[in-house]
Amino acid sequence: MKLRCAVLDDYQSVAGTAADWSPVADDIDVVGFADHCATEDELVSRLSEFDIVVTLRERVSFPATLIERLPRLRLLVASGMRNTSIDYAAAERHGVTVCGTASTATPPVELTWALLLGLARGIVTEANTLREGGPWQSTVGADLHGRRLGILGLGKIGGRVAAVGRAFGMDVVAWSRNLTPERAEEAGAGFLASKEELLETSDFVSVHLVLSDRTRGLLGAKELGLMRPGSYLVNTSRAAIVDQDALLDVLRRGAIAGAGVDVFDVEPLPAGHPMRSAPRLLATPHLGYVSRANYAAYYGDAVQDIRAYLDGEPVRRLG
Repeated sequence: MKLRCAVLDDYQSVAGTAADWSPVADDIDVVGFADHCATEDELVSRLSEFDIVVTLRERVSFPATLIERLPRLRLLVASGMRNTSIDYAAAERHGVTVCGTASTATPPVELTWALLLGLARGIVTEANTLREGGPWQSTVGADLHGRRLGILGLGKIGGRVAAVGRAFGMDVVAWSRNLTPERAEEAGAGFLASKEELLETSDFVSVHLVLSDRTRGLLGAKELGLMRPGSYLVNTSRAAIVDQDALLDVLRRGAIAGAGVDVFDVEPLPAGHPMRSAPRLLATPHLGYVSRANYAAYYGDAVQDIRAYLDGEPVRRLG
């Protein structure tokens, strides 16, 4: 009898074609789900008959309470090699092997710049006005050359964002708690000693920090209040790093020129959520890692993970 494999949150219904599943076709039946389960009870109802689950990024949490309610689950494959939404100890207790996949930082870097440029040049406003027969030109774009780009977090993604900023002729500076002047210099960015200085002096602020107890709520009302009225904020990292209510407040008051956001406190974003209608906001539905190349890597490695598990030699184990 074949094992059953569920692919969660396959919104575009591409999991089956993004990779070659033939190496495991004789052993498993794959079922993709294009909708999201919002509660643990919904997940239990959906997954109770599956032996293998493939989940993307940290879209779905697998706490101990869920894992213990899925006695049939034996293999959990998560895209990327870092996932904070899985209780690894609970998985081990219940005999669930957890594996990861390759991932590339290129897509979120590119989306960061898509949002930043879209904000700076009023792309969505002008494009919609053009299609709707409105006025010919209604905004005046913000320049990048010679302006300051402040990067919160100069890791793998932040460092690449910095490189693009330099290519635009921007004054690139960075801050994080662990950043050193030497590391900033290696990445071609100026070192700032505090996030307050970065927020006060930057024309564009881009968030590229890992979510942790130290970064949760890092940008609240006080911090956002330090930003210039003509400045922009971009967050393609994690929603919880920026206080959502505080962000909505500064956008509504026009305290900053705009924000580009790809991550939200609740995903998918419910209908009627205030982030869907906030002024001065360019928002995308968590597209940071959604690209053809990345999906090919995710699902291609998921197939390898499943094959290796079935052969008794799991690879890319997490936890």
